[in-house]
Amino acid sequence: MIGETAGVNPAWLDLPVRTAVPALWRALEERGAAVLEAPPGTGKTTLVPLALAGLVEGLPREVEDGAHARRVLVAEPRRLAVRAAARRMAWLLGEPVGERVGFTVRGERKVGPRTVVEVVTTGVLLQRLQRDQELAGVDLVLLDECHERHLDADTALAFLLDVRAALRPELQLVCASATSDTAAWARLLGGEAGEPAPIVEAHGIQHPVDVVWSPPPRPVRPPQGLRTDPALLEHVAATVLRALRERDGDVLCFLPGTGEIARVAGLLGAVRDTVDVLQLHGRADRAVQDAALSPGARRRVVLTTSVAESSLTVPGVRSVVDCGLAREPRTDHARGLAGLVTVRSSLATGRQRAGRAGREAPGAVYRCWAEAEDALARALPTPEIMQADLTSFALQTACWGAPGATGLALPDAPPSGAMAAAHTTLAALGAVDAEGRATGRGVRIARTGLHPRLGRALLDGAALVGEQQAAELVALLSEEPPRSLGEDLAAVRRAVRGSKDPYAARWREEVRRLRRHPDAEEPPQQVGDAAAAGLIAGLAFPERIARARTPKAGQPRPEPGAPAAYLMASGTAAATGAGSALSGAEWIAVAVADRPAGSPSARVQLAAVTDEATARRCAAALLTDRDEVRWAVPPGSRRGEVAARRVASLGAVELATEPIAAPDPALLRAALLEGLATEGVGELLTWSAEATGLRQRMAFLHRVIGDPWPGVDDRSLLERAGDWLEPELSRARRRTDLERIPTATALARLLPWASGAAGRLDELAPERITVPTGSRIRVDYSTDQPFLAVKLQELFGWQDAPRLADGRVPLTIHLLSPAGRPAAVTGDLASFWREGYRAVRAELRGRYPRHPWPEDPTAAEPTRRANPRR
Repeated sequence: MIGETAGVNPAWLDLPVRTAVPALWRALEERGAAVLEAPPGTGKTTLVPLALAGLVEGLPREVEDGAHARRVLVAEPRRLAVRAAARRMAWLLGEPVGERVGFTVRGERKVGPRTVVEVVTTGVLLQRLQRDQELAGVDLVLLDECHERHLDADTALAFLLDVRAALRPELQLVCASATSDTAAWARLLGGEAGEPAPIVEAHGIQHPVDVVWSPPPRPVRPPQGLRTDPALLEHVAATVLRALRERDGDVLCFLPGTGEIARVAGLLGAVRDTVDVLQLHGRADRAVQDAALSPGARRRVVLTTSVAESSLTVPGVRSVVDCGLAREPRTDHARGLAGLVTVRSSLATGRQRAGRAGREAPGAVYRCWAEAEDALARALPTPEIMQADLTSFALQTACWGAPGATGLALPDAPPSGAMAAAHTTLAALGAVDAEGRATGRGVRIARTGLHPRLGRALLDGAALVGEQQAAELVALLSEEPPRSLGEDLAAVRRAVRGSKDPYAARWREEVRRLRRHPDAEEPPQQVGDAAAAGLIAGLAFPERIARARTPKAGQPRPEPGAPAAYLMASGTAAATGAGSALSGAEWIAVAVADRPAGSPSARVQLAAVTDEATARRCAAALLTDRDEVRWAVPPGSRRGEVAARRVASLGAVELATEPIAAPDPALLRAALLEGLATEGVGELLTWSAEATGLRQRMAFLHRVIGDPWPGVDDRSLLERAGDWLEPELSRARRRTDLERIPTATALARLLPWASGAAGRLDELAPERITVPTGSRIRVDYSTDQPFLAVKLQELFGWQDAPRLADGRVPLTIHLLSPAGRPAAVTGDLASFWREGYRAVRAELRGRYPRHPWPEDPTAAEPTRRANPRR
């Protein structure tokens, strides 16, 4: 008990959360579940688990010597937080880690026979729940940092609620949050009864924190993908130096990722003689982590990612420098690319970061942006379930017996599109059946603790390249190696093997863990390093197997080391970087890629050289043989034609082709329709004057009357191709067959014969009009207003031109001179004879003296002839 060593480590007396423990105990006794709302630094992560286990003297439920202590499981979102919490609790008890307090993270476990409080990652908790749904021997589970909305934490909570409802109602559950938005957690923990679980508040001692707005002196570019403007990082480094000058104590600086941390650390080289600069992140060496989480002998600058926002206490901090950026997952389901992007951090994240400056004494936060920008920031971080790759989540829920997460009490439902993409991936891996239920293979994949893709590569790869090689390569893919090692997976593996840096040490630990998960069904084959790398990467990411694009005619092949273009089996274009060792390879298996904003192709970051045989083996599910009949423009031609070929492909990558002499009629018909759509009905078919006139008349009636007269524009004709182009279309095989179709006859099939309206075509839209001389003049329907072009002398005595479409549209008259040139336009002949004729007569009678120009045209005889010579 702490009481036994209280004189040694009385620090628990100063933790503000101790006053909330009695209320938390009462809530658990009454309801079995509760929400603990406690700001950072109050002791919710360290004192509460000890108190709930009965190890704290003077607090309720203290366990007497020799009595059975309650077993408490504490789940943290990060490995760094797990180790730190276990170390802090053991220190409070005055004993080493592994006695009454232990921890488990992937690949490392420190527990003993006396351990009653065990700290684990949420990922480890999920693995335990899948193996033992009852969590036998565990009395209480505390889910810490629920407000961070990590996907594993949300999933674990849903599974634990299932356990309480169906198997172990006595299992107690606490959700601990550092923020005040706890109502949703209370509703979830309340269960189907409808009454929210109790919320127990612990009020911390938060010292005042001055806010110093410190925007960059000049504009900086917003982040794109993983890229942060170097100008912002220079300003952050300058702000750190400013904080060192203006304030006492240590400086905690928040940056989005390890690359930015390294950049700012380099910019702080001038102060290293007097200040320790520590780089704290999930991949940091444990010695660095320990140094950052312990008081220093001199002033320190701790450069950190989001790991230090709430679940870790960095002692001695009086100033926080916040760059205002964070990393969030993003998944491009259409291209099968997932990764992290840099975004503007939320207001809640900003408050969490600022609070670090006031944990031990008054402090200050330097915010590297203008205050006005907060108006555009999100209030809360986006839950991971709303934007992450859900393949692992979908497999977890399937193994739990809830395919598609149906029936689980989740804070937010998973997006349907992301779940559909996850199901497609899992089905291709053989991990789920058609209904989404986990297969035996899926269960084995889930038990590796890896992403399902990597689990598949480990299990299948061990049989092909041996357990050791499979484990080494999968370990490289499970924690992405430093970018400085290059793009070639095989070369990266050789470099890490011979390295002693922190990454290599973690890699070796993971290799040892993975070697405990072989599932080989045949003796391993002897495969070289390079071939093994391609095979494992291909097994993990079959849709990212890529083939070099063939240069277009006249274009040279890229030189070795030059950027090379590839097409992945998924259909996504990809490119290697300048100087890449992969350039020049015909086939590569891409393990890591991203798609920079605005880029037409993905950027290869880690891949392995492979060959077609390996590609076929790894992506057998993507192999297809299909007949492809389409409309295409042959090289050197401008005219499209039907192209029919049989294609063997690996997804979108063509492997081999051969021509088809007699293509499937349905495919052929579709190709011809594609040609009509591409080149246009009006261009590809041959339109005689008769056909053009009929189409214009039908278009006029459709425009003026509507039904039953059909539309005859290109789109309408294409949509109804089967109604008017048959049977000629069914007999067509090539372009010339389309060109020979009698379009006038074909178009007449669209006339409204069934209603009888077709018989009125000549009445409603006559092809020709008889004028007073007896001439039959063609009506021009090519414009919105139909018109009749006729010589003026032929209309003498005609007062009214006929109206079209049952009198709806007046016929416009284009009056022509004796030479056939336009003389006047009118829609009202009677008015023209009264008012316009005199001017036309005066202008033209001298030019055409042999033609009649009577003073009264309404009483004159119409004529087609000139006056006889005298």
